[in-house]
Amino acid sequence: MSSDKLAKTNAARLLDRAKVRYDLVSYTVDPDDLSATHVAEQLGEAVESVFKTLILKGDRSDYFACLIPAHKEIDLKKAAKATGNKSCALIPQKELLPLTGYIRGGCSPLGMKRRMNIYIDSSVLEQERIYISAGVRGMQILLAPQDLVACCNAQITSLVEP
Repeated sequence: MSSDKLAKTNAARLLDRAKVRYDLVSYTVDPDDLSATHVAEQLGEAVESVFKTLILKGDRSDYFACLIPAHKEIDLKKAAKATGNKSCALIPQKELLPLTGYIRGGCSPLGMKRRMNIYIDSSVLEQERIYISAGVRGMQILLAPQDLVACCNAQITSLVEP
């Protein structure tokens, strides 16, 4: 568990309850650049270790979340196939807060308002520890990928082009 003195978020509290080791790491937010690649730059970390959370809706399924590396784009065909859909699309930004309880640039796969299936790109297996949003802009959670998979009951699959 974190020993940092940063204010705990719902995502961090969920990890505490699950007795998962993690660190809360703050960074400077640029309201004009909320990209995950900018977060990686602010953290001074490789973009491969920073994962962004995207919310999608399938043509046959409900909403689901995909976590992919900061510098990659989601392959919608791969996401659809992994989730049993023929097609899927990113949700409009205005739907993010009502569905997840989070805003753009601060969406965490942990503690979302609405339960949804979570899929993580298989490149996560190449990382010892990864960063995910802590649920607010300006704060990330650093944890072991296997702990995130266990906490979210996530599925690991290919979601981006190599």
